[in-house]
Amino acid sequence: MKNLKSSDIRQMYLDFWASKGSKVEPSASLIPVNDPTLLWINSGVATLKKYFDGTLTPENPRITNAQKSIRTNDIENVGVTARHHTLFEMLGNFSIGDYFKEEAIPWAWEFLTDEKWLAFDPELLYVTYYPEDLDTKRIWQEKVGLPENHIVPIEDNFWDIGAGPCGPDTEIFYDRGPEYQDLPDEDPEMYPGGENERYLEIWNLVFSEFNHKPDGSYEPLPHKNVDTGMGLERVTSVVQNTPTNFETDLFLPIIQKIETLSDGKKYGEDKALSVSFKVIADHVRAVSFAIGDRALPSNEGRGYILRRLIRRSVMHGQKLGINKLFLNELVPVVADIMESYYPEIKADQDFIIKVITNEEQRFQETIHEGLDILNAVFAEMAEKGEKVVNGANAFKLYDTYGFPLELTSEYAEEKGFTVDTDGFNTEMQEQRNRARAARQVEDSFSVQSAVWADVVVPSAFVGYTQTKVDSELAVMVAHDEIVEEAAAEEMVQLIFRETPFYAEMGGQVADKGTIETAEGEVVAQIEDVKRAPNGQTMHIARVLTEIHANEVYTLHVDEARRRNITKNHTATHILHQALKDVLGSHANQAGSLVNPSHLRFDFTHFGQVTAEELVKMEEIVNQKIWEALPVVTIETTIAEAKEMGAMALFGEKYGKDVRVVTVDGYSVELCGGVHVQNSQDIGVFKILSESGIGAGVRRIEAVTGQAAYAYFRTKEAELNEAAQIVKAQQTKEVTAKILQLKQELKDVQGENESLKAKIMKNESKNIFENVEEVNGTTFITYQTKNQDMNALRQLADQWRQKDVSDIFVAASEVDDKVNMLAAVSQAKLADGFKAGDLIKVIAPFAGGNGGGRPDMAQAGGKNPAGIPDALKHVSVWISEKNN
Repeated sequence: MKNLKSSDIRQMYLDFWASKGSKVEPSASLIPVNDPTLLWINSGVATLKKYFDGTLTPENPRITNAQKSIRTNDIENVGVTARHHTLFEMLGNFSIGDYFKEEAIPWAWEFLTDEKWLAFDPELLYVTYYPEDLDTKRIWQEKVGLPENHIVPIEDNFWDIGAGPCGPDTEIFYDRGPEYQDLPDEDPEMYPGGENERYLEIWNLVFSEFNHKPDGSYEPLPHKNVDTGMGLERVTSVVQNTPTNFETDLFLPIIQKIETLSDGKKYGEDKALSVSFKVIADHVRAVSFAIGDRALPSNEGRGYILRRLIRRSVMHGQKLGINKLFLNELVPVVADIMESYYPEIKADQDFIIKVITNEEQRFQETIHEGLDILNAVFAEMAEKGEKVVNGANAFKLYDTYGFPLELTSEYAEEKGFTVDTDGFNTEMQEQRNRARAARQVEDSFSVQSAVWADVVVPSAFVGYTQTKVDSELAVMVAHDEIVEEAAAEEMVQLIFRETPFYAEMGGQVADKGTIETAEGEVVAQIEDVKRAPNGQTMHIARVLTEIHANEVYTLHVDEARRRNITKNHTATHILHQALKDVLGSHANQAGSLVNPSHLRFDFTHFGQVTAEELVKMEEIVNQKIWEALPVVTIETTIAEAKEMGAMALFGEKYGKDVRVVTVDGYSVELCGGVHVQNSQDIGVFKILSESGIGAGVRRIEAVTGQAAYAYFRTKEAELNEAAQIVKAQQTKEVTAKILQLKQELKDVQGENESLKAKIMKNESKNIFENVEEVNGTTFITYQTKNQDMNALRQLADQWRQKDVSDIFVAASEVDDKVNMLAAVSQAKLADGFKAGDLIKVIAPFAGGNGGGRPDMAQAGGKNPAGIPDALKHVSVWISEKNN
């Protein structure tokens, strides 16, 4: 076996499959593009679903990649087992209807055993196969030459996740030797494919050849596919002969850095502490890559997972004696390890560090909050005489605050308690079940469409320069069948030889328009436009009369709608650069929408965007519009585009040749959309709103041209109406009038408050004389009207100064609602009387609830009619309390 670095293994794998005619696909973003079924890219094949389900046909049916992936369904196993990770790299090779078992199996063997490649000892390799898949067994025996005792039938070797493509698979195992054997020879699990540490699965080859139908039956797929996967971390541990993945060069430098940050702790000296080293090393890799792909911590979705990973790392850091911000110091180590294949981590290092540091700082507060909750649980248990922290509470701390179970157990032990681990595990299993159910949906592929997969007729898009062309209808599909004609009201999918219609892509919506005869009769309405599997423009149309294949029709884009789209699209490009000019280079696009009515632009940024910054952005965009800058599109290679400084848009995938849209050098972006020819065509640009839509992600919505004019007219009408209301002669006087009215209102409110205070003072003379008593406890209740909570608090202050009773309760009806306040004297607090307890009991009578300090509490209610009953119940509460 060769002595190889992880980077060597990765490159060797890609080179091998490239030598077999495979196209090397770059690792896609961890954030799925146009795939709402996935939270993260969780496998090498996840980015290729569109090829496997027939949505698209690849240029080359042979594909290979090294794909960064994230899985967090078994997060609690990270660091405990030898090979569990949140982020991992899947080395994959794929055949979309091209080579199959006869080629895939011998090639896999060649890569593993040939001296030119990994050069594994063939005697140490074993394989498993599905018992009914005799072809696979034959190939292993006849073409590869594996002896019978190295080929193991396993019933589970059939990849099937429900309805959709499925098929048998064969797995390759490496025998790590007796020193890794954790079970005796006679143990029923001691074999390749069993649950043991000796025989390590390193590669899985899936042969997708059936369609699992909803009725449970299986039918052959129109195209048979190969989907294989080999985990880089796992194969590296074999090549580098390490006990677990964590001692490989992918993790060990991170662990060594953590050692320097801990208070003298060493990896490997203590089993429990070693888990903490592993967890941090694993999580910081996942977090660095995810943030680099512009996933940001938040309270939901993938942002919640990031937050949880960071918090788990911090908690495990504390177990190693690290009580400062430290994850930011690990990011450069991750960047150095991965730089050869993922240079973007080093390029984005400062941004990643900023996000992580911000989240670590936030968590310092949350740690204390979690500990407060835990201490409150302990206090309640002590009061009730309980000794076991229930599993639900322990799981809530784990799930919400990142407290590992063992940490909760340690705190509990210090206080003389134990934790219901069985209850915790039950809660954890329920979460796993939910994740597994979701994952089955996530990983599903739709069934291939044999019709569209085989449609290869060319179709040219001419819409950059034309909005109306005559073109032959080459293919028409209705009800998933190719047809020659369609009647009125049928929905059809059409491909023309040429088309001016833009298919939805890159945030820009599809064109709409009509299909007409040479005489001008409209025969169909185009309602949507998408990409067909083989890349052609597919028109989705509603037939109005009748339409025939192989005839020439006039395709007419709705030009007014298109003009508005182009204005908004070019404005989006200018806005993108203006954002960077005002906020900084970190303000990258995180999504966009360009339609006829408005534009929407999402971008990464921490903190608020000030009103002054918005004004500045708006001024820049309008200035570029008024400078009448030429908008030029250049077709070039991706390499030359990058040299030009072109920005790539979020979620877009670019081929070898690209279009670069430049607004006179000010804005330079890769883009396949349609644009104005000169910036002055936009007319005017107006920001409507700016808001946060997630942690570190903000959104601007804006309008241009005619929509902007309509916006200004609306605002003008509102201003004129305001002028009439405040009786201003001209609109420019509105502000002064409002300020005048505001001052007058303030004066009136002051007088009103003064009168209220006088009335309250007069009333209070009588209030504090009506003292009642129950079992030696004195109290006063008072009902009034139109007094806010502040007035009731002032009344309570007077009561406290006069010291006339032990308890005071006041309630007021205001606008059909209830304000209620309870106060308890300091002397009575010592007897266990608490205002918060009292208010919780009486507030429901008035349709409310509340709480507060032991000496003063308040409540709101919705039922003023219940105030008398609430006040009457004060004496009942006191009586029960005394007993």
